[in-house]
Amino acid sequence: MTKKLFIKTYGCQMNVYDSERMAGALAPHGYAATDRIEDADLVVLNTCHIREKAAEKVYSELGRVRLLRDQRRASGDDLTIAVAGCVAQAEGEAMLERAPFIDVVVGPQAYHRLPEMLARRGRTARGVVDTDFPLESKFDELPAALTPVGPSAFLTVQEGCDKFCTFCVVPYTRGAEASRPAAAILAEARQLLAQGVCEITLLGQNVNAYRGEGPDGRSWSLGRLIRALAELDGLARIRYTTSHPRDMEDELITAHRDVPQLMPFLHLPVQSGSDALLQAMNRKHGADDYLRLVDRLRAAKPDLALSSDFIVGFPGETDEDFQATLRLVEQVHYAQAFSFKYSPRPGTPASLMKKQVREAIKAERLAALQELLEAQRRSFDQQSIGTVMEVLIERDGRDVGHKAARSPWLQIVHLAGENLRVGDLCRVEITGANPRSLSARLLPSPTVQRGRAA
Repeated sequence: MTKKLFIKTYGCQMNVYDSERMAGALAPHGYAATDRIEDADLVVLNTCHIREKAAEKVYSELGRVRLLRDQRRASGDDLTIAVAGCVAQAEGEAMLERAPFIDVVVGPQAYHRLPEMLARRGRTARGVVDTDFPLESKFDELPAALTPVGPSAFLTVQEGCDKFCTFCVVPYTRGAEASRPAAAILAEARQLLAQGVCEITLLGQNVNAYRGEGPDGRSWSLGRLIRALAELDGLARIRYTTSHPRDMEDELITAHRDVPQLMPFLHLPVQSGSDALLQAMNRKHGADDYLRLVDRLRAAKPDLALSSDFIVGFPGETDEDFQATLRLVEQVHYAQAFSFKYSPRPGTPASLMKKQVREAIKAERLAALQELLEAQRRSFDQQSIGTVMEVLIERDGRDVGHKAARSPWLQIVHLAGENLRVGDLCRVEITGANPRSLSARLLPSPTVQRGRAA
């Protein structure tokens, strides 16, 4: 009899990718996905440890799931509860001490063991925990994702990080940098294309640190991998995230220049414009290093747009440090960015640093930074008005006959076109900039690709 699986995914795109593969791993064992938690026989919370108070938010959600299970048991039914992801990795056995009603706790490197863990749980009186970093790769064991919905898909090529930024938990929850063989990535890409995908986003905690074995037995860089993917028939767009400035090598920069399928948009986190703070963060680059890298990227690809991550209120941040961040933002001019107040992560060096910044100062600085970043985003969108670009139809719009598309620079574009289908690539002229999207009119073109992911 088919059982129902509900997965709630928190955080980054890699968790979305992992959730899809957990669903694929459980499908042969009788689990079919559902969007209604009330119908589920198995609930999986795939967690993220990056945001503030992440663990507390998970325990709060677990309390609600436990109430649902109590209701199910009162009616003679049951519900299995699993916690996966980075909070599971960080908490481990402590999760069962605090919430003994959990059935399974599984870390990001052990997802392929989830069916086995569920079977073990049926034979034990206590929840099952697996937060090991096994010798076998989960990518060798996990099946491909179920048929993707829409024309775009994620594809993980690298996991883990060796940078050990002092604010970050990733090296402790995802482990050391590890890259998948290029042949396996190319095979998965071909499968996605066969399912109707025409845009692939390559994922990694530090994706441009990719060093996978190529079919020729040599180590391939991310730039080399992108060039190989670009040769696949039907792959119209390539993106990648998230990058580290220290790993932006010449071969990747020239790929931005030479590979038309590689979209002109790059997420390149800097975190701060202060050299003193960058050193305290263990970023291994200075502000001038970052600015020179931006110049090289824009020389290679003049229409390249950038986004970034910023932390305000890092321990020891002075007014001068914060002003240095504002100056860097003004020099780069971002198309979009993510900015946050610093919050301590247990187990990270920064959580033990002295000179923690007061919350009121953090809030004031964050508001000033976000005002500048938002002005730059609006300016970038305004500059799009009157330009002609190719957009990818992602879904139906809210109004009949309208579609929502995505520009090469990740902007949402709304246009009318009753004959367009999801997965079409079409030329448009941008006619307006809305608060969070662009408006466009369809241009006649013989190059429209019809319904690749209809």
